[in-house]
Amino acid sequence: MSGYWDPHIERMPLKDLHALQEDRLKSIVRYVYDHSAFYRQRFKDAGVEPGDIKSLADVTKLPFTRKVDLRDTYPTGMFSAPKSQVVRYHVSSGTTGKPTVVGYTRGDIETWSESLARALTSIGLGRDDTIQVAYGYGLFTGGLGLHYGAERIGAAVLPIGTGSTERQIELMQDLGTTAIACTPSYFLHIMEVAEKMGVSIQEDTNLKAGIFGAEPWSIETRKRIEEGTGINAYDIYGTSEISGPLCTECMQQKGIHIWGDIFLTEVIDPKTGEPVDDGERGELVFTTLHKFALPLIRYRIGDLSVMTNEVCECGRTHPRILRIMGRTDDMLIIRGINVFPSQVESVLMKIPEVGDHWEIIVDRKGVLDMMTVKVELTEKGFSDKIGDLMRLKKKVSKELKGVLNIAAEVDLVEPGTIPRSMGKAKRVTDNRKV
Repeated sequence: MSGYWDPHIERMPLKDLHALQEDRLKSIVRYVYDHSAFYRQRFKDAGVEPGDIKSLADVTKLPFTRKVDLRDTYPTGMFSAPKSQVVRYHVSSGTTGKPTVVGYTRGDIETWSESLARALTSIGLGRDDTIQVAYGYGLFTGGLGLHYGAERIGAAVLPIGTGSTERQIELMQDLGTTAIACTPSYFLHIMEVAEKMGVSIQEDTNLKAGIFGAEPWSIETRKRIEEGTGINAYDIYGTSEISGPLCTECMQQKGIHIWGDIFLTEVIDPKTGEPVDDGERGELVFTTLHKFALPLIRYRIGDLSVMTNEVCECGRTHPRILRIMGRTDDMLIIRGINVFPSQVESVLMKIPEVGDHWEIIVDRKGVLDMMTVKVELTEKGFSDKIGDLMRLKKKVSKELKGVLNIAAEVDLVEPGTIPRSMGKAKRVTDNRKV
C-alpha cells in the first residue's frame, strides 16, 4: 500500500470534505461574479446571484459553460485575474476551431503541482524514482504538468518529450527510469520498437509504472501493456481547460481519484443536462474550486464516465471516476447506432492475433453509412494463407458486431502498415464530413 502526500486532505471525513467544498463553492462563485464580466453577465442571464448559492445542491442553479465559450471569448475574455497575476499560458491546438487559451496564477501552478503530487504518491512514486516524461512540452499541458508534479515529490525527472523512440529506450536503460508518462498508444509503439532493438522492458529496464492518458484507452489495452512489460499501467485524467493532467488511479486501480477540495464534480445526462445517479454513465461536469486565473463554473468536459462516491480501499475519501468511455463529440452515429472508438479498441485488444494499432474509416455510399475497421496484425497473427486470414477476419467481424450491434467491414493489414503516433493516436477518419 502506498503512502499519502497529504493524509489530512486525502483521508478527510466526507462530512468535513463536503463542508470544505461548500465554502469554496460559495467563495469561487462570488469571486468570478466580482472579477469576470463574462460570468457576471452569464449569471444575470440565468437569474442567479452569488447569494443564491447556500449549499452544494445549489450548484445546479448555476449555468453550464462549454469549450465554445472559451473560443467565443478568445483569447482571455473568460479570465478572472488581471494580466499582472498571470504567470503562464497554455494554448490548445485549435484543430476543431479557434484555440483555447488557459492562464495560470502562481497559486494555480501550485495547486496543479499539489494535485499531481498526491496522484504520483498514490501509485507509489517518490524521491527514489526517475520519471520519464514523454508527453509533449510547450503549449500542450501534458509535459510541464507531469514535470512539476514529479519535481514536487522529489523524483528525478527526465524531460524527454515525444519522439526519438530508440533514444527513449536507451535513456530508460541508462538512467534507470522507473516510471514513464505518455499516451498509451505511444507506449505501445515503444514496446514495439524495444522488441525490434532486442530490449526486454521487463528484464532490461527498471521500469515499474506507466502513467497513461490524453486519449481514451481500455482495460484490455492495460492488460496488454502490463502482461507485455511487467509494469503497472495507471490511468491519468485532466483536460487543458481545467489544468491539464491532474489526477490518477491509486494502486488499487479502481478509479481515478478526483480531489474534492480542488474540484466539484458532477455527472449529467448529456441530452437533458440533469444529474444521473451515482454509478451511472454520463458527461463529466467540473467546477474548479481553487483556480483563479481561469476558474470554470459547471464546465461541461464532453468526456463520458461513471462516478462513485464510495470510499476507496486505499483509504482516500475523494470521489472517483472510472476510465473515460468516450466523448460526446467523438461518438459516431452509424446507421442510427451510437459507436465509440473505445468500444472498438476493447474488442480488438482481446484478440491475440491483432496488433496494437487500428483505425476506423467511415464513408457514405449513396445514403448508406459504411464503417471499415482497419486492423494491423501481429507478426505471429499474420499469415500468407488466405484461409487463415479469412477465418480471422470473420472472427474479428463477429466480435465487433456482438459489441457494436452493427456490421463493420474488417480490413486486415500487415504489421507496421498503420502510421505510428508520438502523441495522441488518430483513430477515426470520417469521410462523411468532407
